[in-house]
Amino acid sequence: MSQLSTSLLSVLEILSLVFVFAVGLAALWVVVAYFRDKTQTESTLRRNYPVVARFRYFFEHMGEFFRQYFFAQDREEMPFNRAERSWVYRAAKNVDSTVAFGSTRDLRPTGTVYFANCPFPTLEQDAQGPSDVTVGPFARHPYTTDSMFNISGMSYGAISIPAVRALSQGAKKAGMWINTGEGGLSPYHLESGADVVFQIGTGKFGVRKPEGGFDEDKLRTVAAHDAVKMFEIKLSQGAKPGKGGILPGAKVTEDIAEIRGLQVGQDAISPNRHPEIDSVGDLLDMIAYVRDITGKPVGFKAVIGSYGFFDDLCAEILKRGPESAPDFVTIDSSDGGTGAAPMSLIDNMGMPLRESLPLTVDMLKKNGLRDRIKVCASGKMINPSEVAWAFCAGADFVNSARGFMFALGCIQALQCNKNTCPTGITTHNTKLQFGLDPTSKSERVASYARNMKKEVGIIAHSCGVAEPRQLKRHHARIVLDNGRSVSMHELYPEPAQLQAAE
Repeated sequence: MSQLSTSLLSVLEILSLVFVFAVGLAALWVVVAYFRDKTQTESTLRRNYPVVARFRYFFEHMGEFFRQYFFAQDREEMPFNRAERSWVYRAAKNVDSTVAFGSTRDLRPTGTVYFANCPFPTLEQDAQGPSDVTVGPFARHPYTTDSMFNISGMSYGAISIPAVRALSQGAKKAGMWINTGEGGLSPYHLESGADVVFQIGTGKFGVRKPEGGFDEDKLRTVAAHDAVKMFEIKLSQGAKPGKGGILPGAKVTEDIAEIRGLQVGQDAISPNRHPEIDSVGDLLDMIAYVRDITGKPVGFKAVIGSYGFFDDLCAEILKRGPESAPDFVTIDSSDGGTGAAPMSLIDNMGMPLRESLPLTVDMLKKNGLRDRIKVCASGKMINPSEVAWAFCAGADFVNSARGFMFALGCIQALQCNKNTCPTGITTHNTKLQFGLDPTSKSERVASYARNMKKEVGIIAHSCGVAEPRQLKRHHARIVLDNGRSVSMHELYPEPAQLQAAE
């Protein structure tokens, strides 16, 4: 008994010493911080309120994380609220996505979209899977797919090896394509055998000469992979129109540097446009050049800002002939995502997809090019309602990046532009990547895509059509500022209706 008492006294003495030592260190820190704050000139608050002002920055930083858990309502927060994220998480985990009692979505705000149900919805036995779409009829190797929801461009570099592997494996399981982003084709994109769209950014990473410009041999090497089905020339990106890609040097590892043709640790800053493209004629010339070398369908990705761009493009295509047209266009929204962009662009530049997609589709129809040029919609499309709306507006495909990031486990920590992503998706820190298991996460990627296809199909059937690509503008209604809603086909009349009105 005395030995036990002695042991307990020893433990208490040690704990007391540790406590005294900790208090002493804390007191020393306060004294040092006080004199440092009083003598520095960078921060007014720290100079006037030494030590105490330091907690402001701590709370400001922690507020980013506390808001989504303790303070924000289900339908608040930007860029994605809790309700939007929760649906993706449930769909990715393939758990019950039904809700009870009633919707928490407010249908009154201007611009709200909802769908017009049919009095005689499509029976389950009459429902169909998404129809096949063929892209690039004038290419030597056209691409035919029934996939309606695909993985948008996320470069290896902007995201990690485990993330690329999980996305690629998930794409194969779900039968959809994965876009490489502008960082080039990595071995991790090819491992699963999924269909791949190779994006050519303004830096031409993966297909460039050291001094700049295309390397035809590298283009042919990329095209020789059976998995590479199409090429996408990136003109602009939703979150930063007029600005090239930005990959901080901290994320340029030896592997990434080799794929991109850079030095390790060198910032990967792409030009703000392709130097070779200064007009719609130049764009068509580059499309023809890449298509001729690769034999694969070629399109471009752009944020719509200038109304005259598509007018001029269609006029030039009609002048040259339909074979000169891009095989597809990807319309990105001004509220699209990115790993890093200037706030002046991310907040203010470009046209939202809600406006640009119908206008683009109508311009193609007006010029008789809608069947020739397929349309992909991209930008903040993570839930079934947005995807169904895009098909109503006239899209052939919908692409998503951030939706699949949520499927991988993204918690919207807003650390994408740093090497500190807590979920291992956008970091090359192997300790942080450890938690991202490609095998299990690929199942979540595939489940998210399958459940998206299922629920967009449910919306289509409620509207009375057999599959999502049969949705039309009269199936969607949009709330106006007077509180009433109108059919989308009244807000965006088809070209034939416009002609009749004239």
